Amino acid sequence: MTYGLVNAQDRGSLFVGTGVDIYEGMVVGVANRNMDIEINVCKEKKLTNNRSAGEGTSVPLVPATVMTLEQSLDFIADDEILEITPISIRIRKKILSLTHRRVVKRREN
Repeated sequence: MTYGLVNAQDRGSLFVGTGVDIYEGMVVGVANRNMDIEINVCKEKKLTNNRSAGEGTSVPLVPATVMTLEQSLDFIADDEILEITPISIRIRKKILSLTHRRVVKRREN
């Protein structure tokens, strides 16, 4: 969804564009800060019957950053893995579920 991606691009640069299938635990971009940010890029704009003057204006979506295999290998952190398919190269967390990642992090501390 373009609406969710526009909100995410304010926090950093994106690796995915519109129309790409997203799943939980997938890394969709790099944040401006030196930390992981959990964000729902599949969020849709709420449709209402109320209209405003600025409703038709939109924020342009910056094209996604496409990384090569070597760049992706340099980018991944210790808690991430690289998925390589004939169609795409994706970065994802080792533990896909946010809840399970938090449980494992608490056990390590």
